[in-house]
Amino acid sequence: VPLVESGGGSVQSGGSLRLSCDASGYIPGTDCVGWFRQAPGKEREGVARLSRTGTFRYADPVKGRFTISKDNTKNTVYLQMNSLKPEDSAMYYCAAVDVDCERLRDSLSNVGYKYWGQGTQVTVSS
Repeated sequence: VPLVESGGGSVQSGGSLRLSCDASGYIPGTDCVGWFRQAPGKEREGVARLSRTGTFRYADPVKGRFTISKDNTKNTVYLQMNSLKPEDSAMYYCAAVDVDCERLRDSLSNVGYKYWGQGTQVTVSS
């Protein structure tokens, strides 16, 4: 499995979680990494993405609350989630693709991503 997520759990509204995506099994030099989420009965949606050059992009619902970052020494991508809301509850997935984020038609669409993890569950209670 090229990508392995961890860090999910259950928190109360307003709480924080930090998700990790271990990309050590992926091709070194990840070009574009994204975090996606999927709630029951809903389509998978992009949350945030980070390019190899450090550019980032966030979905509107999480702007100002979530931060995507990467530790190159550990080949790990993080998603810091603050001020969590019940509507943030979902299975969160890490994904990667071996092209520049800016070359994707929509870097927050799951269509462009090639490699996926198995997901980590986040549950936010009110």
